[in-house]
Amino acid sequence: MNANALRGVLLVTLAYALVGASFTANSLLGAYPYAGGQALRYGAACLLLLPLLGRGGLAPLRKLTTRHWLRLAALAGVGMVGFNLAVLAAERTAEPAVPGVLVGCAPVVVAVLVPLIEGRRPAPAVLYGALLVAAGAFTVQGWGRTDLAGIGWSVAALAGEVGFTVLAVPVLRLLGPKLLTAAVCGVGAAEATLVGLLVDGPDFVRMPTGVETGALIWQAALATVVGFVLFYMGVQRVGMERATLFTGAIPVAAALSAALVAGAAFGLPQAVGSLLVGAGAAVGTGLFTRPRRRTSAAAVQDDARDESRVVAHGYVAAAGQPDEPRAGQGVLGADALAGKEQPVTGAPGHDDGHLGHVLAEAHGPAGLQGPPEAGGAAQRERLGVDRLG
Repeated sequence: MNANALRGVLLVTLAYALVGASFTANSLLGAYPYAGGQALRYGAACLLLLPLLGRGGLAPLRKLTTRHWLRLAALAGVGMVGFNLAVLAAERTAEPAVPGVLVGCAPVVVAVLVPLIEGRRPAPAVLYGALLVAAGAFTVQGWGRTDLAGIGWSVAALAGEVGFTVLAVPVLRLLGPKLLTAAVCGVGAAEATLVGLLVDGPDFVRMPTGVETGALIWQAALATVVGFVLFYMGVQRVGMERATLFTGAIPVAAALSAALVAGAAFGLPQAVGSLLVGAGAAVGTGLFTRPRRRTSAAAVQDDARDESRVVAHGYVAAAGQPDEPRAGQGVLGADALAGKEQPVTGAPGHDDGHLGHVLAEAHGPAGLQGPPEAGGAAQRERLGVDRLG
């Protein structure tokens, strides 16, 4: 794993740990109106993020289309407000472990669903790692009492967790982690306010107590501002499938924080489950896998004496076509271009009559080259003793 991916792993792990620790804060808000608490949490998070965006930080919002805004509304409604509502509804008839276990299956769903949507097969390593993470989450939390309604709401919470990642990715490319978090928190605060007015009327908010104020500050500043931004930064580095593997850090962090704050037990099942979660994340992300050595085109340098500034490679896919693995090579995944790099739109064409295009080598295999362009002899004399390959 390279340094960039390792940073992504650390960012996502810390983000999920903050979210898991917020479950303890949730328990302190049991008497506070649900929708009002969510409105305050997301509204405060949006206001905290605005100064961090800097001058012109809101400008990318102008690029969003109606479809993008609908996606943000769905992300906030399903992955944030809806997720928390589903967990609360599930815990009315089920023990907290039930929605926790089903939410822990999010890595498995994402590992299968996302590749199918994109028309490719699930990556075996990611799928195996996701299954280990789900088993670890079950081991940490166990299984509690429930009924059909509790299971149904727990499945809805699982859908919300999956939607939080999958719905965000297209907009993340346009806005970046901080602006995306600010935008979706603003939308989430508006949605929670609407739900509160419809359900509780004017009493959907009240002055919180000291303990409730501390819990709301934790949720807004750490679980939302820091947690969401770190999570989306990690998604940029490792991708959504691998990022979701670290959902297993939520029950582990919840168990640890409950043990530290509320004096709950952290015994052998929690320890074994934590090890399973860690092992699954390591397998799925290739944390301990040595990357295969491969030749990079970046290592090819232009020769200062080559006036045409064209470097020809013997095996290059046609313009617009994917590169296919050949004998002795591994299957390489797509590499993102660096910020200042641009894709090559096409290769030099035969019979285009441009003398600067190298179409043949004096001693190259006959089957892999075409006849020289007109004026090719003069071109070869100008190149002198230069050789490629």
